[in-house]
Amino acid sequence: MTREERRALLGDDVIAHIHERVAEAPEPSDEVVEKLRRIMTRPGHHTLNPPLAARAA
Repeated sequence: MTREERRALLGDDVIAHIHERVAEAPEPSDEVVEKLRRIMTRPGHHTLNPPLAARAA
């Protein structure tokens, strides 16, 4: 969906409200950023350290 399509669907008031709410959100912690970075750089891949249950099997 393009920016223009979103604007037509939602309208300027809703988009402005979304931007205001996003601006109110606190910055994520370094831990959250690191976890998201791993997810985004390896989508669909398993982590290098499998869960304990998988290691025990």
